[in-house]
Amino acid sequence: MHTVWKGAISFGLVHVPVKMHTATEDKDISMRMIHKECGSPLSYVRSCPVCKEEVGWDEIVKGYEYEKGKFVLFDKDELEQLQDDASRAIAILDFVDLPEIDPIYYQKTYYLSPDQAGNNAYQLLREALVQTGKIGIAKVTIRAKSSLAAIRVIENCLVMETMFYPDEIRAVKQVPNIPEHVEVNPKELEMAKLLIGQLSTAFQPEQYTDEYRQRLLERIGQKIAGEEVRTAPAAQPAANVVDLMAALQASIEAMKGPRPIGTDPGPAAAAAPAAAAEPKRRKRAAPAAAADTAAEEAAPRRKKTARKAEAGAQKAANDGEEPAATGGTRRKRARTET
Repeated sequence: MHTVWKGAISFGLVHVPVKMHTATEDKDISMRMIHKECGSPLSYVRSCPVCKEEVGWDEIVKGYEYEKGKFVLFDKDELEQLQDDASRAIAILDFVDLPEIDPIYYQKTYYLSPDQAGNNAYQLLREALVQTGKIGIAKVTIRAKSSLAAIRVIENCLVMETMFYPDEIRAVKQVPNIPEHVEVNPKELEMAKLLIGQLSTAFQPEQYTDEYRQRLLERIGQKIAGEEVRTAPAAQPAANVVDLMAALQASIEAMKGPRPIGTDPGPAAAAAPAAAAEPKRRKRAAPAAAADTAAEEAAPRRKKTARKAEAGAQKAANDGEEPAATGGTRRKRARTET
């Protein structure tokens, strides 16, 4: 495991030499910015908009913009002089109980391993924390940034959690539209508590996965293999539930059965919507079926009439007479004779 920092934990006159290792890793899939026209990855150049030239690292200093377009400048040496002399120390200031710290204060987690001949001091601090049930609140400087930190034990290993300072936490009163205290319907409250009870379980982090990352990796594999990629149609948005009591009751009913994670509901669940929609299809199909039946019944009558007309025409031809004319034909002949 890569070492990102070396220093010592200090509490009182005791110093514990330690190495720091990052405890977490970002599994986000990194993508480059690509020029769509030619497929080349884009590069970013440090350039000065006034001098119209590229600027090297040795020509760069840092500045604080106190007014629009006005800066006070600092070079690297000047910033380093402002750091604490004990910048390589994790100085424990107090020991507190873990439940007293709200998780909103936590930033990032680091594992701490003993460095050089620090095994005895490392074991001493670890055992003292375990037996007292306390965690240490410390100050530490990492990469020129000062942070609060919590020192605790996880699975026989000392762990440091960097923390925000209190003035870095935004006040809850800044959040808009938070409902004021109102009376809650007792029945709805009991149903909500019942639902929470049914959903309560032991925390098993391995059952939670990043489905988006999995789908993205599969799509990347398909593209690499040259397969055709099709976009699935967007899912229909769920209807808004107005009746809170009905929503709670439906949720509880749904939770009565087993809740396997990531399983297929099977053909029975897929057939339920189709069965529910069948009466509507039958109702829509009824007028069309009636029209088809009427057409089928009228067809023999039309054929019978046509056969009679054909027989009459044939008889008239045999007798030397003209076939019987329709009403329109008789009116046309009358006009001609006149």
